[in-house]
Amino acid sequence: MADVQETQLPGVGIRYDFVTSEGEHLGVLVHRGGRRELLLYDRDDPDSCRAVIRLERDDTRTLADLLGASHVSERLAAMQHIEGLTIDWLTLSPTAAAVGRTLRDAALRSETGVSIVAIVRGDETVPAPAPDFTLEPGDTAVVVGTPEGIERLAALLHED
Repeated sequence: MADVQETQLPGVGIRYDFVTSEGEHLGVLVHRGGRRELLLYDRDDPDSCRAVIRLERDDTRTLADLLGASHVSERLAAMQHIEGLTIDWLTLSPTAAAVGRTLRDAALRSETGVSIVAIVRGDETVPAPAPDFTLEPGDTAVVVGTPEGIERLAALLHED
């Protein structure tokens, strides 16, 4: 499996890049609003894209189906279409005030109305973390809430 590099793009979203076994440098830009773009980098200039393909939600699902996405991914994508409900993955910056605090002490749900339904830490996933779960830098929180609440939570998890 290819090594995937994740880059936070403040105010934009997250870019995931990897090099295929054939040497092509590909990327996926996941915008905060859910839109995605496929990026094909120039072989001679890895900082330049030779193609950017914008994918709407239906396009993303179709491509994922063609590439063999799991049933769980399909269900999560379907849940994102419930009016007023958003699911997102937010990574804690090392300088966020919540780092080193328990979920209870950080009071993120009280402050934003957003539920943290899982934490991904390295190769481990902690579903439904308990209130005494301590957040660490680099943790990825799987969150459910309103788009506005998730924006507030994203700001809290990325603040300096």
